[in-house]
Amino acid sequence: MRQQTEMDESSIRMRKESQNVSTGHSVDCETKDKKPGKATVLQKDIGLLSAICLIVGTMIGSGIFISPKAVLLYSGAVGPCLLIWAACGVLATLGALCYAELGTMITKSGGEYSYLTEAFGPLLAYLYSWTTVMVLKPSSFAIITLSFAEYAANPFYPGCTPPLVVIKCLAAVAIFMIVTVNCFSVKLANYVQNFFTVAKLFIILVIVVAGMVMLARGNTENLSNAFDGTSSSIGAIGLAFYNGLWAYDGWNQLNFITEELKQPSRNLPLAILIGIPLVCVCYMLVNVAYFSVMTATELLLSPAVALTFGDRVLYPLSWIVPLFVALSTFGSANGSCFTAGRLAYVSGREGHMVKILSYISLKRYTPSPALMFNGILAIIYIIPADINTLINYFSFAQWVFYGLTALALIVMRFTRKELHRPVKVPIVIPGLIVLVSCYLVLAPIIDKPDMEYLYCTIFIFSGLLLYYPFVHRKVNWARKLMRPITMHLQLLMEVVPPEN
Repeated sequence: MRQQTEMDESSIRMRKESQNVSTGHSVDCETKDKKPGKATVLQKDIGLLSAICLIVGTMIGSGIFISPKAVLLYSGAVGPCLLIWAACGVLATLGALCYAELGTMITKSGGEYSYLTEAFGPLLAYLYSWTTVMVLKPSSFAIITLSFAEYAANPFYPGCTPPLVVIKCLAAVAIFMIVTVNCFSVKLANYVQNFFTVAKLFIILVIVVAGMVMLARGNTENLSNAFDGTSSSIGAIGLAFYNGLWAYDGWNQLNFITEELKQPSRNLPLAILIGIPLVCVCYMLVNVAYFSVMTATELLLSPAVALTFGDRVLYPLSWIVPLFVALSTFGSANGSCFTAGRLAYVSGREGHMVKILSYISLKRYTPSPALMFNGILAIIYIIPADINTLINYFSFAQWVFYGLTALALIVMRFTRKELHRPVKVPIVIPGLIVLVSCYLVLAPIIDKPDMEYLYCTIFIFSGLLLYYPFVHRKVNWARKLMRPITMHLQLLMEVVPPEN
């Protein structure tokens, strides 16, 4: 008991000393200057423009440049392919409207984690954080950086596929750079996000304008008889939606950083209403542009759809396509890293992850331990990575939690009537999202019951083995073991617990 008290006193003293050292002022100097210091919490540095750029920049990443092949493959024809892209856009918008109500009603960071906690209690929220922090967020980060590496390496290997080891090494370097930027400064990470969002909108504009020119010249044969060969398999249509929704994934990213938004009740819904329709329009026009120069078979055989499009339409300036696609995916990876760190931070703060993940840099006011943890896991996932398998694996688990979050909105309409709701959507919308989620989760399993779905389910519930002793019971030996580890990591990274 005495040893524990001494250790606690030492931690408090260490925090005070490190705060004084990090600010470069003594207590006397602070009194003399009469300048109140910032509280050791994540600052409200994100305005409306940065919020829109986070949504657009995270949604438009690798999906529109990789997933068109998968959507076409599973849908079977050009017509249903375009319809699925449009339907995915509608679903993303409806889902985002549900999240707008949740985010303005519960103004905590952490996205689904905070909403599941309020609606269903800590156990379900823990299973979400366990699955998302350990698998979904870092695997998503890994997928996007692998896509970046593929496009970045392609110009150096004309006529052949870049070696796998080169792609993986480039992806690891990208992860290291992005994590470093996000640990250094929130504002710098926002500037990076805004810059890369402009870059990706530029290449989208180039592709769309080029496609419109080709259509104006009469290249419309690929759009005739568009429904010949349509797939009739329910599971195949479900997988087509998976891959389309992967390209739209990111519509919920702003809810992970609600505490850092300026005027969240205004800027959260406004950013959603501006950002997501913009992405939907871009995606539909890009897909039409692809079909203006490629047949369905050519698109399926293309190793990189956007590159093939550039070679046929933009030569000799076709090199700008891989360059800007690489910039696009890099920006998307930056947005993914930014929000993933906030989820791990909130989970640690609530006691569902190790406490060190909830600590904040004294100098930078960033959740650097959580960001580093996400980056390390992403590098591990790069080693055995196959992009298509990861996309299917990611979508299966993610839509389980999207459906539960929409259900949480319905439940809180009856159990938490007292909560203020600046935005209120018709209850039929979350009901529709729940039904769609059930379909997207169950249809591929019924059609083709692969073992990966079982592995995913086992992993989600394996979190219960850790929840009872370490979260619910808080066993003493675990706390004693983690205390010195946390203290040494705190000294090494110059981080402290967030202030209330």
